[in-house]
Amino acid sequence: MTYILAISGSPSHPSRTHGLLEYASKILQQESYHTDIISVRDIPPDVLAYGRYDSPNLEEPKALLERASGVIVATPVYKAAYTGVLKAFLDLLPQRALSGKVVLPIATGGTLAHLLSIDYALKPVLSELKARYILGGVYAVDKQIQVQPDGSLQIEEEIEQRLQEALQEFAETVSKFQPIAKELTHAS
Repeated sequence: MTYILAISGSPSHPSRTHGLLEYASKILQQESYHTDIISVRDIPPDVLAYGRYDSPNLEEPKALLERASGVIVATPVYKAAYTGVLKAFLDLLPQRALSGKVVLPIATGGTLAHLLSIDYALKPVLSELKARYILGGVYAVDKQIQVQPDGSLQIEEEIEQRLQEALQEFAETVSKFQPIAKELTHAS
């Protein structure tokens, strides 16, 4: 079974960003993908703030990342960029952590003004981690994702459709390049 890791870069919980990851994970599970979600906010702050690369708290996230054929990285956008907690986490990963992986970036923000934050802020760091295939991504404005009283999300149809299309492309790309990804991971 193909394994997908979803990384939530939201510093708060519950959040729209994390909710979108849960939604995406359910869709992928319905397509017979095994998925896990890790939240970088669950990593002890001192590990992130002091750059403790050798912390035992990073062993499981690193192992899950190594195992994954595809990775979804989701973040809210603050000040035209991904969150500091996500940056601190990505900085602690090995230099080739995304080598051979297909990556789907997802971002949420308060305004359309930050629409290009995926391209100009997030994709360069994912590329630096040697992601082989970084897909176009999905950006959603906060008002398009409403948190219901029971904690569930109500996603506007347009965003839901774009997310489903992106997940379909993601799944197809992961399936297509999974053998190549395994070769690259073992060669690294």
